[in-house]
Amino acid sequence: MNDPALVRGLALMVPVAAVLAAAARRRPGEREVAAVILATAWNLLTLAAVNALATHLGWWRFHAEGAVHRGVPLDLLLGWALLWGALPVLVAPGAPLPLTAAVTAWLDLAVMPLGEPVVVLGEHWLAGESAAIAVCLVPGLLLARWTVDDRALFARSLIQVVLAGGLGVVLPVVLTGVWRQPGWALGLLVQALAVPLLLGVAAAREFAVSGRGTPLPYDPPRRLVTTGPYGYVRNPMQVSMAGAYLVLGVFDARFLAAVPVVVAYGAGLAAWHEGEQLAGRFGAEWADYRRAVRPWVPRPRPVMPPASVYVAAGCSTCSEVGRWIVAGRPSGLRVLAAEGHPGGLRRITYERADGQAFQGVAAVAHVLTHIHLGWALAGWFLMLPGITWFARLCVDAFGYGPRKPGQERPSPESRERPESPRRSRGPRPRGRAVSGDEWYRAR
Repeated sequence: MNDPALVRGLALMVPVAAVLAAAARRRPGEREVAAVILATAWNLLTLAAVNALATHLGWWRFHAEGAVHRGVPLDLLLGWALLWGALPVLVAPGAPLPLTAAVTAWLDLAVMPLGEPVVVLGEHWLAGESAAIAVCLVPGLLLARWTVDDRALFARSLIQVVLAGGLGVVLPVVLTGVWRQPGWALGLLVQALAVPLLLGVAAAREFAVSGRGTPLPYDPPRRLVTTGPYGYVRNPMQVSMAGAYLVLGVFDARFLAAVPVVVAYGAGLAAWHEGEQLAGRFGAEWADYRRAVRPWVPRPRPVMPPASVYVAAGCSTCSEVGRWIVAGRPSGLRVLAAEGHPGGLRRITYERADGQAFQGVAAVAHVLTHIHLGWALAGWFLMLPGITWFARLCVDAFGYGPRKPGQERPSPESRERPESPRRSRGPRPRGRAVSGDEWYRAR
C-alpha cells in the first residue's frame, strides 16, 4: 500500500466499520455504551499527546497533508482511538483484561509497519509503542472494565473530570494557541478559570459521593443529587463550562462562540433528559427541587436538605466556631452540641439525612456550602483530593486535633514551660461555652 490516501482511508474506515459491525451483532447495554464513550475519549486524548511526543522524540513521524494538526493526521488518530477504546468493549467485554491488552497490542505492532508511507517509523519506535500501551491502551481498558462492572466509582469519576477538562478546555486551548500569552496573563487566566472549573469538579464529586454515580448519562447517580453545587444551580457542570469559555473568550473570541453551544445543549438535550428521566425516576422530589433551584443562574444562598453539625459546647474555641456558623445563617443546617452525640465524637462532625458523615476539615468544608456561594467555593476547594489531607495536617500541627468534648486546647505557654508551683492549680477561666440549644435558638 503505497497510496497515502488509501492508507488514511483504511486507517479510519476499517475501525469505524468494525465498531458498527460489533454493535450490530450484539446491542450494547447502557453500561457498555458508557464504557465505549469513556475508553474512546481516554485514548483520543492520550494518543494525541503520545503522537505529539513521538514526532518530537523521533519514534515515528507522519507524511500527510490535510486534516493534520501539529504533524498528526486526525483520521489516523480517531481510528486508533476506536481500535483501542470502543472495539475491545464491544467485541470482548468479559474477556480477561491481560488477554485483551495483549491481543490488541499485538495487532497494533503488526499493523504499524504497514502504515508507510504515511507513518514512517523511527529506530526506537518500539519505545513509543510501549509508552502508548502503558499510557493509553491499558488505562482505557481498565476504565471500560470498571464502568461495565460498576466498580471503582471514585476513580471513574476522577477520570471523567480529567477527560472533560482535557477535551473541553486543555485541548481547545492548545489548538487555538491561547497558551501563548505572557506569564502574567497566563497567571491571571489560570486564577480566573479556577472559579468556574471548581464548580464543575465539585458537582462531579457530589455525583459520586451523594448519588453514587457519574456525570455520564449512561452511568448516572442512583439518587437525586440536591446537595453541594446542586443546592445553588441545577446545571453546575454546564454553567462551569460556559463560565470557562467566557473567561477564555477574553483571549480568543472563538471561545465566545462556544458558549451558546453549551447553553443550547444544557437547555435542549440536558433539559429533555431531566424532564423525561429524572421526573420518571424521582417524581415529586424532582418537581420540588426544580421549582426551588434555577437551571442557569446560581442562587446566592442555597436550598439544602437537612443536615447537622456537632460542635463541642464545653470548649471555648469550639464554641466560637459554633457561634460563627450560626451567625452565617446556614441553610438547612442545625448546629448541635457534640456532647449529646452518641458516638463519642473527637472532631467537629457533619451529618446529612442521606447518611453521609464527615469529620474535621471535611466537616467544616461541608458546613461552608450551607452559608452562601462565596463560602461554598472555599468549601469545595477544601474538598479537592489532597487539599483536605494537607489542611487536616496543618490543623493537627497547630494543636487543634482530635479531643474529647469539653477538652480545651493547651495554650502555647503551657506547652513551652511547666506551671509554677506557686501559681494556683485551680481551673483556668475560659470563654463562655454556648450550648446546642442556644445555637439552635440563635437561628
